[in-house]
Amino acid sequence: MVGCRRRGGPADLWTQHMEGCSLNATLVIKGGRVIDPSQNFDAVADVVVIDGKVSAVTPRSGESAKLHSADATIIDAAGKIVAPGLIDMHVHLREPGNEDEETIASGSAAAVAGGFTSIACMPNTQPAIDTEAMIEFVYRQSARAGLCNVFPIGAITKARAGKELAEMGQMVRAGAVAFSDDGCGVAQASVMFQALQYAKMFDKPLIQHCENAELAGGGVMNAGYTATRIGLPGIPALAEELMIQRDIALAAETNARYHVAHISTAGAVSLVREGKKRGVRITSEVCPHHLMLTEEAVSEYDTNYKMNPPLRTQRDVDACIQGVIDGTIDCLITDHAPHGVEEKELDFVAAPFGIVGLDAALALFEKALIAPGHIDWPKLIAMLTINPARILGIPKGTLAAGADADITIIDPAHPWRVDVSRFQSKSRNCPYEGWELGARPLMTIVAGRVRFDINTENAVAC
Repeated sequence: MVGCRRRGGPADLWTQHMEGCSLNATLVIKGGRVIDPSQNFDAVADVVVIDGKVSAVTPRSGESAKLHSADATIIDAAGKIVAPGLIDMHVHLREPGNEDEETIASGSAAAVAGGFTSIACMPNTQPAIDTEAMIEFVYRQSARAGLCNVFPIGAITKARAGKELAEMGQMVRAGAVAFSDDGCGVAQASVMFQALQYAKMFDKPLIQHCENAELAGGGVMNAGYTATRIGLPGIPALAEELMIQRDIALAAETNARYHVAHISTAGAVSLVREGKKRGVRITSEVCPHHLMLTEEAVSEYDTNYKMNPPLRTQRDVDACIQGVIDGTIDCLITDHAPHGVEEKELDFVAAPFGIVGLDAALALFEKALIAPGHIDWPKLIAMLTINPARILGIPKGTLAAGADADITIIDPAHPWRVDVSRFQSKSRNCPYEGWELGARPLMTIVAGRVRFDINTENAVAC
């Protein structure tokens, strides 16, 4: 277990937070395996933090002792991984409009419990995040929560209706890091073309929910044999692939940055791979459930397996894993989508799409990708840190000297059982209840302050 002490005597780090949230100005994380893909660094080292910034990453030669004062806070990370703070570039926080399901504060608490120091929230709130004022609202609420960095993604179109572009320039001025109508694909090619042109002007990525609504119809799961067998309407893989195919052509014409949200089909992975080979500025992301679960999970009509895109076939899962291995897929995300119990207790057709995932995501990705030997820890951490940081254009995902001290300490061998009732999220719509997992974030540090400690299992706001 990660241990904390004040040099020269014992100290209870949790008590320090409760007594005013003031850590010593200097923090030293000692003896961990420091993995920082942004610096191509992977070695046992000390990380020295001064006044909320990374001061140095030094090999275990005792040199770090010269860099910190006698009253520095010491965190013993021997046997653990010390990484840049994890980033999830695709979450839903439900505020404003559905605060009973999640708030920016509760979603931030779930984030730090899962090892995430930065999250980017989608604009499908009520009302939508489609104005400068709404972008500012997210930043204000995030500052009030005082847990992790929350970066707002603005809507592409007004009210996410797909008809008229939102005021993208004003939202960029307020701090929007990207644009998306997530939950709805932008159906009109002319609107998408114009949006890509504007996004190019501001050098912001357009994140597309890739689904042709006409083909998807009223589908609630993957179209195919299983859907026919259990009598549920299906969403064909072609609905995802047709939109990606169209958008790649538009992105190539505009030279804009285009990002495929929550990729789920073998055909979609192939399209992104070919687009990259052609020089299109295209990136993509994948969720843990599209790396681990198939449409067969829906056979019991459990609505916790209802998500959009839907769970696909084993062939699609294998293709997504291969996309991670070969770099076609750039980022790992949760698509954290909270819903109330009463909604998820509706019959399968009527229940909403989506599951929560922030609290357990890192361990799920370890189970899906590292345990089977598909990738190693440096690759996984890159997909959760510097890759999303570069796509969003945010100064995060690194332990370089002078960077904000956003740090995640991970135990790569920490067996635990998922207990959804202990999640920090307000909602409980999760299919992983009772799963045995083998890795876990132990401590989440944001700007040099501990925001989550596994010893207490509570988020700490200042």
